[in-house]
Amino acid sequence: MRKQIKPIDACRLDLFTNEDELREKYSEPIASRVMRIREEYNWFLSNPDAKDRQFVENAIARFGINRTQAFSDLAIVKALLPHLSQASRDFHRYRYNEMILETFQMAKKRKDTKTMEKAASSYAKFNRVDLEDEQAVPYDLIVVQPFTATDDPSVLGIKPMPRLQERIQQLLRKYKAENIDIEDIEFEEADLEETSLFPDSDDGKAKEENIL
Repeated sequence: MRKQIKPIDACRLDLFTNEDELREKYSEPIASRVMRIREEYNWFLSNPDAKDRQFVENAIARFGINRTQAFSDLAIVKALLPHLSQASRDFHRYRYNEMILETFQMAKKRKDTKTMEKAASSYAKFNRVDLEDEQAVPYDLIVVQPFTATDDPSVLGIKPMPRLQERIQQLLRKYKAENIDIEDIEFEEADLEETSLFPDSDDGKAKEENIL
């Protein structure tokens, strides 16, 4: 059963996956859209200064989709941009493999075994097929580094201060003696002298009362 997945998630996972693998892994609409977005993504990388309108017009012209679909594709492409550096490397790997395989097929048609051998060797070296698969790290055999807490700075190459604890006690006694006692005071009503600050407030209030 083919995988049910959102287009954007499929693009994050398999933007540069081989077409045959895409069609085996996903339903036809999802696989076709991933391949379309791949082409749109490549166009975006080739035209970094292009406006959204240009992207949409290009998508409509190349793939015959409507504007809503084109804008939806644009949203996915922009969502993929944070992965630009990694995706760019994946893209170049994909393009390299594509060119090498194309070179191999052309040489095969001409029966050019020398070029075929070079293309096959380059493909194998680039994809590291001559190397054994990496072994899993035996985490159960990794020894945990022991750590011991200490206040001795000499472990960092710092010369310890002589008579440190005595110096600490001297400073504590000094600053305790200099401490000023806190005096509690009672709350007092603030005298704002409102009549002096706001001389017109009473007259205004009186006039308002007379009007009412």
